[in-house]
This record gives sequence, structure tokens and C-alpha cells, in this order.
Amino acid sequence: MPQTDKQICIPPELPELLKQFTKAAIRTQPQDLIQWAADYFGAMSRGEIPPVRERSERVALSNWAELTPELLKILHSRVAGRLIIHADELAQMWKVLSLPTDLFNSVMNVGRFTEEIEWLKFLALACSSLGVVAFIGSVAPVVYFTDLHHLVRCTIAKTLKIVCEVLSSDHDSGPPRIPFSTFQFLYTYIAEVDGEISASHVSRMLNYIEQEIIGPDGLIKVNDFTQNPRVRLE
Repeated sequence: MPQTDKQICIPPELPELLKQFTKAAIRTQPQDLIQWAADYFGAMSRGEIPPVRERSERVALSNWAELTPELLKILHSRVAGRLIIHADELAQMWKVLSLPTDLFNSVMNVGRFTEEIEWLKFLALACSSLGVVAFIGSVAPVVYFTDLHHLVRCTIAKTLKIVCEVLSSDHDSGPPRIPFSTFQFLYTYIAEVDGEISASHVSRMLNYIEQEIIGPDGLIKVNDFTQNPRVRLE
């Protein structure tokens, strides 16, 4: 009797692929497994990093309804040094970290971002929202904002302090520090969005910091603009 059934060939890479997928799903614990699986294999097919939580993220994600500097550090590491990121990709990263969609939309609205987002600008506004929550946390533990000047007046210095903590690559003791050029870019941007700090004041402060504070390494420390009485960012 002729055999009509064709032999089914199992791709040799399938067992390992399914093993890695299963481990990633257990580690990530997605709320919508089917959608997450589609995102996971979609990223794999495009040669991108799939939306998987790393082991180091478990503690940070235990309070997973609230934005924290630790979560912003994770987000920054996933942007992987890019200056521009697509809105859909960033929204997916935000979703994987289980952060509030309303907060993402608020940052998008305040920054007037479209499909292509300047990552450092988005990060600066996200840090501003963190500053607001820290400032009035005893009154309202979760704050979403639609106007930067109205709610993000926790002081620009506090916002830039959080930015430095997120961007700093220093792991030893001492205050966080970032390149002065990055600080200059972000301070100028936040002041422009704020709307009440004159361009001349920003220029004077930046000139003073560059000439009197910044050393040969070109880095600015948090203490340089938070503890120096001559540096008044607002």
C-alpha cells in the first residue's frame, strides 16, 4: 500500500527557539501573552531585541505602575545610544515596562512629538514628570500633565539632576555626571518649553558653567549646578 503521508521535517533550530521563548515569557510575565508573543517573534524576524525583561529589572519592576529613575535607566539602555527613536517602538518599550499609557501620551503631547522622537528631549520631559511626583507625592501619588509650566515647576535643577542620574555611566561613588554638551542641550530645551526663562539668562548660566566650572574632562556633576550659589538655572 503506497504511503501518501509526507514526512514532517522539524527545523533543527525550533526546539532551542521555543525554549528561549518559553524562558522569556516566564521572565517577562506579560499580561497579554498572545500579543506579547506576536511582538516577540516580530522583533526576532526583524533582527531587533525582543521585549524581554532582564533579571536585573525584576526588583525595579516590582512597583510597575510608577515611573522611577531606575525604569528610565532601563528605557535608556534599550534605546541603545540612538538619538532618534520611532514613536511606535518607544511606545512598545514603555508598554513592556508596564508604565501608564496616559503618562506616555502626556509626554508626547507636551513635547509635541510625532513619529520620530528625539530621545533626549523625551527623556527630559519624562524626568520632569518624575520631579512633579516627588514634589507633591504626599498630595497626589500619580500625576499626569498637559502643560509643562503648569505642573513641572519642581525646579529645572531637580529635573536636570534626575536626568544626570539616568544618563550617568558612573558606577562608583560620587555625584552623577554627564557631558557638558548634553547638559547644555537639555537645559536649553527645558527652558524653551518652560517659556518663562529668558534665552539671555540661559546663555549667561551656560557661559559661566563652561568657563568657571567645567574641567578638562568636559563633564558636569550634579553638585556643580545644585550646590553652587552662583548657578541659578531659573
